[in-house]
Amino acid sequence: MSRKPRIWYPGAVYHITNRGNRKMPIFSDDKDRFKFMHLLEETRVHRPFTLHAYCLMTNHYHLLLETINHHPQEIMKMLNSRYGIYFNKRHDLVGHVFQGRYKSELIDSDEYFLNASRYIHLNPLEGNMVQNPAEYKWSSYQAYISSRVNPHITTDRILSYFPDPPKQHYKKVIEHEVALKQKPEAIR
Repeated sequence: MSRKPRIWYPGAVYHITNRGNRKMPIFSDDKDRFKFMHLLEETRVHRPFTLHAYCLMTNHYHLLLETINHHPQEIMKMLNSRYGIYFNKRHDLVGHVFQGRYKSELIDSDEYFLNASRYIHLNPLEGNMVQNPAEYKWSSYQAYISSRVNPHITTDRILSYFPDPPKQHYKKVIEHEVALKQKPEAIR
């Protein structure tokens, strides 16, 4: 059975994920994560796109990516193949690094766009890696709540949905979600 073609048009926004083969780690340390981000930027040079949010976990990653003139398939093929070659070479492995083709959800509303960014930034909390998403250094969250600049992303579109000061309002939304997850019976 053939795969259904992915919907694409210039300016389409996607929540993209991919995870390790057999749910194995795709990032063993910070060196791997730095390399992934470097390859992400190299890919952007050849296949321009806008990145709104990201999170690199241990065995998977999330990207909130807006296309410009290239189908996400071209972007992801370049990124994943280059990272797979690097990872296998560095760790003296062979075979597939990723479980399969990347997964992508077309973002079709402002609400979905904001929910995707929130989901991505809360992922380290969901994975029990941190008590607060601000503690996790391998996501774009810090750029949304502080003056810290992250050269990999643009925060303008997401923050444009919030009143002044937008970073404080975005942080409140995330902190509310954190509180719900930590003490669900007390808040509901």
